[in-house]
Amino acid sequence: MLTKKSLRRRKIRYRVRKKIFGTENRPRLSVYRSNKEIYAQVIDDEKGLTLASFSSRKLKDDVAGKTKSEVSELVGKELGKLTKDAGITTIVFDRGGYLYHGRVKSLADGVRSEGIIF
Repeated sequence: MLTKKSLRRRKIRYRVRKKIFGTENRPRLSVYRSNKEIYAQVIDDEKGLTLASFSSRKLKDDVAGKTKSEVSELVGKELGKLTKDAGITTIVFDRGGYLYHGRVKSLADGVRSEGIIF
């Protein structure tokens, strides 16, 4: 049984995804946030390929004593480096139905700090 909160987020996610589409020149940065972790990937929707991805699970050693928002910013910086290495400078941000606040905003700020343009 889905809760009202998850149904609401699903509706928002579908509404946002109708408008956002990632291309080869400007791929989509998709964010998924669980209670403990945060995942982000850069996707080319035309080809159906994931061009770069990073999550907080890969930072297990570096996250001791840090808040979830600080970890999200580290994930954003690492994803920004991977995206830059792939030759991508501009992206479309897909917040995945989450509010642009807290961990999602920290991740976006981390990606921006590496020179990626939204």
